[in-house]
Amino acid sequence: MKHLKIASVALLMLVFSQAKSQNTEFEKPDQPAKCKSIRAGKFLRANYPEGIFYMTIKDNVQTEYFNNGKDYIKSTLVFIDDCNYKSIVLEKSDKNDPVQIGDVFNNKIVETQDNLVKIQSKIDSNQFEVIYIKEKNK
Repeated sequence: MKHLKIASVALLMLVFSQAKSQNTEFEKPDQPAKCKSIRAGKFLRANYPEGIFYMTIKDNVQTEYFNNGKDYIKSTLVFIDDCNYKSIVLEKSDKNDPVQIGDVFNNKIVETQDNLVKIQSKIDSNQFEVIYIKEKNK
């Protein structure tokens, strides 16, 4: 059963992260990556409308919103160093979502450029990549 859950989570995240985010290129990545940019703010996914997905991070709490903000997954962030952190799922609104309370995602910021952040995320033996766009302060 655990393997089915892991496979479902990996498939869900792979579909969300790979389908459209690959169109966003890092032509001149920051050297070194500006990893602290993930610590606070509002983030979107490349080529996804805000109604499908957006994420906020504040005070080491990450909240991912789906379905026009009706559903969410809230996680606590534990930073290992500036570019590596764990996100531990604290609560979720959709009981059918394959992500479970207590799941731990190991994340590594691999590239940044301007307001783009590329993250490799791993849960158990499944790894995927996602690109976030940090919303600039208005």
